[in-house]
Amino acid sequence: MLKDFSKLETFLVVVRERSFSKASSKLGVSQPAVTQQIKYLEKYLDTKLVDRKKSGIKLTSSGEELYAVAIELEQSVIQAENKILKILNKDITFNLGASFTIGNYIIPGECLRDLKDVIQNDVKLTIEVSHSIVEKIKDRSIELGLIEAPIFDENLIYRKWLDDELVLFSNTPLPRVVNMEDLYGFDWVCREQGSHTRKIVQETFQDLGVTCKDFNIISEVGNPTALLNSVLRSKQNLERPTVSVISKYAIAQDVTNKKLFRATIKGVTMDRSLYVAYNKSNKGNPYVISATDLILSGKC
Repeated sequence: MLKDFSKLETFLVVVRERSFSKASSKLGVSQPAVTQQIKYLEKYLDTKLVDRKKSGIKLTSSGEELYAVAIELEQSVIQAENKILKILNKDITFNLGASFTIGNYIIPGECLRDLKDVIQNDVKLTIEVSHSIVEKIKDRSIELGLIEAPIFDENLIYRKWLDDELVLFSNTPLPRVVNMEDLYGFDWVCREQGSHTRKIVQETFQDLGVTCKDFNIISEVGNPTALLNSVLRSKQNLERPTVSVISKYAIAQDVTNKKLFRATIKGVTMDRSLYVAYNKSNKGNPYVISATDLILSGKC
């Protein structure tokens, strides 16, 4: 009898993602490992379960039957995990880590309250740069991290969460679209060297033959809140606006209230993804699973 639910879990993820490669990314294992587990199921059941198509995977009739059974088992596992959480109901503090942008501008207070309700324990939020959050996940001082960049480590599992965009902004009205040569006529507030935002900006501009060192940088700051406040409090100057680049989420409210103004740089997009990350050793942790599911559901 098949007792290892992890193989059925792999099967479920493959079906839902419609891709072996996407399933491997979500599960935090190699694609060959995913393929091996599906082949194990097919050998065990002595039937083909999945056909690979250019448009994605397609279940055979046997695969459809197994999928229905796996769904039932999954629901039973979820119910059992909820009961385990009640049994575990002990005083712990769930440590959540977030990068500066996510912790200060994306995760609302209601999310921490909802997380507390789901895991039935206190939640502590630590806000640091993504690299520090990853190190804390690795040494197990943080159970779950929300980061701006997948600083890949073989000991961690990464789940894509949100799409973000870095945008040019100022406290002075800007043209809807600015040209690359216009960037040299601005005063710049920049993130410090080593930050993920600074890295994306430098790499994007370098690809276009623009060197950040040639800009008039009036200050460098250590986090997005300091950057935002520096631009907000700068003297408005229509001839030479003070500008910077930041996550669209960080300035959304101020743009709506017309305290800040954003512009598109012609021919430039600075897109990035935000991720949920946790230690592979925690992939079966009911607290981590419950918190991850809540965040990825979009309800948090």
